[in-house]
Amino acid sequence: MAADPKANIELYECDVLVAGSGCSGMSAAITAKHSGLDVLIVEKEPRFGGTTARSGGWLWIPGTSLARAWGINEGPDEARTYLRHEAGNSYDAARVDAFLAAGPEAIDFFTSKTAVRFDMPLTFPDYDAEAPGGKQGGRSMVARPFDGRELGDHIKDIGAPLPELTVFGIMFGSGKDIIHFMRATKSLTSAIYVAKRLSKHFMHVLRYGRGMTLTNGNALAGRLAKSAFDLKIPLWLSSPVRELIIENGAVRGAIVERNGKRIRIFARRGVVLACGGFPHDIERRKAMFPHAPTGREHYSPGPTGNTGDGLRLAESAGGRVEDSLPNAAAWVPVSVTHRKDGSKGVMPHFIDRAKPGVIAVVRDGARFANEGNSYHAFVQQMMKAAKPGEEIAAWLVCDHRALRQYGLGAVPPFPMPIGQYLNSGYLIRGNTLEELAGKAGINAGGFVTTVAQFNNTAAEGRDPAYGKGSRAYNRYQGDANHGPNPCVAPIEQGPFYAIKMVIGDLGTYAGIKTDAQARALDAGGQVINGLYAAGNDMASIMGGNYPGAGITLGPALTFGYIAGRHLAGTPVKAA
Repeated sequence: MAADPKANIELYECDVLVAGSGCSGMSAAITAKHSGLDVLIVEKEPRFGGTTARSGGWLWIPGTSLARAWGINEGPDEARTYLRHEAGNSYDAARVDAFLAAGPEAIDFFTSKTAVRFDMPLTFPDYDAEAPGGKQGGRSMVARPFDGRELGDHIKDIGAPLPELTVFGIMFGSGKDIIHFMRATKSLTSAIYVAKRLSKHFMHVLRYGRGMTLTNGNALAGRLAKSAFDLKIPLWLSSPVRELIIENGAVRGAIVERNGKRIRIFARRGVVLACGGFPHDIERRKAMFPHAPTGREHYSPGPTGNTGDGLRLAESAGGRVEDSLPNAAAWVPVSVTHRKDGSKGVMPHFIDRAKPGVIAVVRDGARFANEGNSYHAFVQQMMKAAKPGEEIAAWLVCDHRALRQYGLGAVPPFPMPIGQYLNSGYLIRGNTLEELAGKAGINAGGFVTTVAQFNNTAAEGRDPAYGKGSRAYNRYQGDANHGPNPCVAPIEQGPFYAIKMVIGDLGTYAGIKTDAQARALDAGGQVINGLYAAGNDMASIMGGNYPGAGITLGPALTFGYIAGRHLAGTPVKAA
């Protein structure tokens, strides 16, 4: 690093500058470095991993070698048909083809050349598996658990998982973890599994000050970081990009602030924007989220530093942000928690909605959707059900049996205590349905009628009103040991409980317009030389829909790989 005494600024040169240390940024950096380029990663936050570190760690990529190992062989045509159905008028053929071609390549590259590893369950269905091209399994994979000790001193710098998605600080790494913890008081096998898991975790806490078994998104962030460190890629934390260096219409680098100094970084090949989208950009939320007229009626579990920096940087270079998608983000219903330190947290509702004995109602007490459908689809129904001028909210409701068997939101199942959730007001309880409705602010008459109508057929496992349990994804998230329908049971054993849900996101869809090589485009659709975008900074290829588990991280890893390959002069060919 040199200094320019006239400008009072330090100088730095590299081939590739990557802004952001989540999945897409790390993917681009590792790919480019593996091809022999000199790479620098800069991260705005004091910890690396971005949204990836607190995510579920799932990736949706069709046609991989992991699927073939299960005997699931598919070419790109089936997935192309499915994505065309899901994206509708927002289908982007060129970028989808690039994704389908490069995705399997990227998985093979990372699993053979780096520390990244994945596990793929045989049956994790697409969220709309019954649609043309939909599959019952073979497309969604999750990062394999990772021993954090392999990061050495860097372990202290990895982003923390959401506290609401941990128990005693333990990250649940798979459906197996969740099942065993739920059955710990009913099964000797599960009790032994949980005892071993807890013992290992507490031993790590005593020795290292934290658990060392990283799972889910923490495992993916850790594995990618280990791969980057093995390649000697420098990673600067607390180093936001302040502006791009633009010469003759091309991006040549950026001004980065680090340790109170401004550093002028010249990137000979280009700059990759992977700053995590705009879930905490109030003004852009106000403009793009119809449920947030002031920009504040929204609750994101994403890192608070994801404030749209990448989008603004691209716009400063002539880039455009895609604003025509039917949904500007990947919606998820969330509840607002009360943490022990006095702060508030955000709890995404992924699987509890599908459990038997659980329904959701709006303020008038009526159901409005199949609770077992995907979180993205469920929130869209929440929006439609809201009356003009009312807060868009819904209440997840269950009886005592369901609460203690499955938990609800941040409330764990038996034998964990629930007093703190009742005392904080997060969990609402009523001895009768009428009492619960009164405490929650739900219309009591409508609510009692709704529960009675649901119970009329629930014992038979039927839900004629909304068909809960009728779809593959519903059943996957239900209780396989409950019959005749893994998603339906009566709500009848008081006391009764409710948790209020509002709208959040798992990442933004509206992002920088790019071509099939992840290069940013200007208003005329022309490539901006030297500027790339990936991850949630790039406009989603899903057309504003949410086809399956991992449709943010799958494209993030893939288009990071595509960008790295293009920067190295070996672009990926389309499918």
